[in-house]
Amino acid sequence: MIRVALIGLGKMGISHLAIVRSHPSVELVAVCDTAGYLLDVLSKYTGLKTYTDYKTLLASEALDAVVISTPSRYHGEIVRAALERGLHVFCEKPFCLDLDEARSLVDLARAQGVVNQVGYHYRFVGAFQEAHRLLQAGAIGSVHHVRAEAYGPVVLQPKGATWRANKREGGGCLYDYASHAIDLMNYLVGPPRAVSGSVLNRIYSADVDDEVYATFDYGQGMRGQLAANWSDESFRKMSMKITVWGTDGRITADRQEIQVFYRGSNGAALGLNSGWNVRYTTDLTSEVSYYLRGEEYSAQMDHFFSSIENRSIENVSPFSSALLTDTVIHQIQRDALGERAEPAAARPARGGLVKRVFRFS
Repeated sequence: MIRVALIGLGKMGISHLAIVRSHPSVELVAVCDTAGYLLDVLSKYTGLKTYTDYKTLLASEALDAVVISTPSRYHGEIVRAALERGLHVFCEKPFCLDLDEARSLVDLARAQGVVNQVGYHYRFVGAFQEAHRLLQAGAIGSVHHVRAEAYGPVVLQPKGATWRANKREGGGCLYDYASHAIDLMNYLVGPPRAVSGSVLNRIYSADVDDEVYATFDYGQGMRGQLAANWSDESFRKMSMKITVWGTDGRITADRQEIQVFYRGSNGAALGLNSGWNVRYTTDLTSEVSYYLRGEEYSAQMDHFFSSIENRSIENVSPFSSALLTDTVIHQIQRDALGERAEPAAARPARGGLVKRVFRFS
């Protein structure tokens, strides 16, 4: 059994708690949070060992791995403490607020030889994985445009905000919603060469952005557009959609399905017919050991734990790819302020990161 501790019991932490506790390969040894009432309830009704200080937890328990789901500002220091003890680490997104810290943690994780993963769960949705497979195979020819959209109802009034609307804690639509869209764009077509036209606009929040818009330049005439808004109550919950245009067709994917318009000449080998093809996420999704909220949440944890069991450092969503997403976030912030930002693709961490998945003829 993999001995695991969970640090941070907010919305995502509670979700991870249910998934981790039910996993057949895992023993949840202890949890850590600063909310005394929550810890008292967990201790009373589940018997779990509880801590209010992550340093005491790490020093007291014999562990193989940690799951970190604290507010973003604490990610860096807790990840480092875990890595220095040689533990495998799953960290919620976004990875780090400081790029230099993120780079050093990528290097430290590599030096320690441990499994490392960031919670960009859209990489585990069947429709997006199918889009990744088709783009890797060059199914729609030379890609010339990509558009990612993320909308949902998080902040709908000026009052009642949580740490997610606190800039110092790492909140805001850019870190919370747009980071998913950026990571998915990186996953499918690679990181942009430059960012321009960035808008970080406030609607209800006093301290952070509520909507994000930006244009990406990938070189060789390829462009991308990002749109994210977490103050849109026309959506019941977060909605993610990405569209990729190529010389041989178009791919549109969301949580429910993937639509492919194909006009190439190698469709049989790719499983595509000429014209429209539609496949549903339910047909593209493998069984998970426990269902909560969506298969992707359990699938990402299954992947983390199976990587530990198989001693595989290769990961679908490693620290190194999360660093690229952090870098694009940093580019957008600087561009919105009128500052010049260094291209994400120009400063990868050592060892190579996200493979460019599109082809130019």
